[in-house]
Amino acid sequence: MIKQLFSSEDISKDLGLLLLRLGVGLSMAIFHGYDKIIGGVDRWTALGENMANLNITFLPVFWGFMAAFSEFVGSSLLVVGILFRPMTFLLAFNMFVAIISHLNRPEGEPGAGWSGASHAIELLSVYLCLMFAGPGKFSLTKREK
Repeated sequence: MIKQLFSSEDISKDLGLLLLRLGVGLSMAIFHGYDKIIGGVDRWTALGENMANLNITFLPVFWGFMAAFSEFVGSSLLVVGILFRPMTFLLAFNMFVAIISHLNRPEGEPGAGWSGASHAIELLSVYLCLMFAGPGKFSLTKREK
């Protein structure tokens, strides 16, 4: 059994995907998404104003709410594997916007530049990989044939 866990067999891959979903999903939901989703209209507006970096200046409350929704609800669904690919897409887009936001901050401001964007870059990579890999066998999503 132990040998199977460290092999290239499906159980090893599926266990790896489960652990990744749990680690990244719970971390994002608890440490990033929860405060944003309960932050209300003022917090959502501030988040949504980051879309101006993409020349999208309308409906900042909607965009901010969607960012909070992605980080909290999307991450929670990612953990259990429901609506997995749509949620990983939303989370990847959220990280793309975060990267652009960090890169557009004035030099010297906290979180500015590539080093400030590094966490969002890492998570964008994770979400894109998960989107292509799928949730694995240990999820509540029906397994594709």
